[in-house]
Amino acid sequence: MKTGTSSACLGEGMHVLSQDEHKWRLRVQTVDDLWVLQRLVRTGMSVGMLGERRDQTTTGEEGGRSKQAERKKMFIRLAVEHTEHQSFTDVLRVHGVIEEAPVDIGLHHTHVVGIRDELDISSPKGFGSLDVDLLEESRQAASQRQVALLVVEGDEIMLFFVTARGLKESATWTMRGGGKRGDIRQSESTANTFRKKVVNGLMKQLDDTMPLVLCGPGRNRDRMMVNLKEAGHQAPMMSIATSMGGRGGANEVLRDGLAGEVLAQHRMVQEIGLLEEAWRRISTNGAVAFGHLPIRQAAAEGAIDTLLIGADTLRAEAEDAPDWSGIAEQVTAFSGTVVQCSGDHDAGEQLLGYGGAVALLRYAR
Repeated sequence: MKTGTSSACLGEGMHVLSQDEHKWRLRVQTVDDLWVLQRLVRTGMSVGMLGERRDQTTTGEEGGRSKQAERKKMFIRLAVEHTEHQSFTDVLRVHGVIEEAPVDIGLHHTHVVGIRDELDISSPKGFGSLDVDLLEESRQAASQRQVALLVVEGDEIMLFFVTARGLKESATWTMRGGGKRGDIRQSESTANTFRKKVVNGLMKQLDDTMPLVLCGPGRNRDRMMVNLKEAGHQAPMMSIATSMGGRGGANEVLRDGLAGEVLAQHRMVQEIGLLEEAWRRISTNGAVAFGHLPIRQAAAEGAIDTLLIGADTLRAEAEDAPDWSGIAEQVTAFSGTVVQCSGDHDAGEQLLGYGGAVALLRYAR
């Protein structure tokens, strides 16, 4: 079995400890917060938090710093150079040069930001409205109840958590072997043993309040639901047929709205729904625009109802990058909506194929 971060990391949203025009102090509460922080923290800003450095007074035989020296905890502020975060891992790495600390001013350091860490972000230019919107959107999305998705196939079962920014894979169970094809009794016995093993793992990860959606092709999902009920799992559960298994099956549930009201108001499902509407309009020559120039022209005319744009695309810093932030400001000036999309689901990846942005228009042009 392969496991990931447990559902304990899926609690309340980012805690704003203080906030003014140039400095925000935040406490990380969820893995989604790390995703948001990577978009907020950029070159030209500084990040301060508790970190560790070795005692510079202890040197080795060659005059360098001894690896045996004691690491001391201290407040360190970095001038940010770049960040690293793999989707749904439990740390964000902020690389930069030390500009404030008891020692080692001017040297490189990396802050490793994790769940429940506190940090402050300073921006000499101040924080723009798009950053304020992203932070507030993150806080609101965190109030939505978490939903678990269990994709069940005969020989593989995958557990996902639906977060505001994508599908978080938490665990995968794979059945090795399974008996000879001709021996039905042996195959059934192996499958039952496999499902019971999965149930034991699920009971450790799921609580009795989080809804569980079981999906996948065939009837194994219904057998798994029976096994869970027999084991005493009391959370609401529903079984949904999908045309495929694995991550594709989980995305099918989200894309096609198969879970009904359980996920209808979830932020990510709404985002996927808007993107699916964009693909429908593109296929029918409807009221939609994609590509930088057509979107810019539509924004100038006040024709954009909803701009769907990748959060990374919006903040691209390359010299030849389009001025998406200026376009987004035009959209909001004409009472349009800007949705900062994640690339951590199928529809978000498809958005990148359209240059990272697509606009739902108020009328066909």
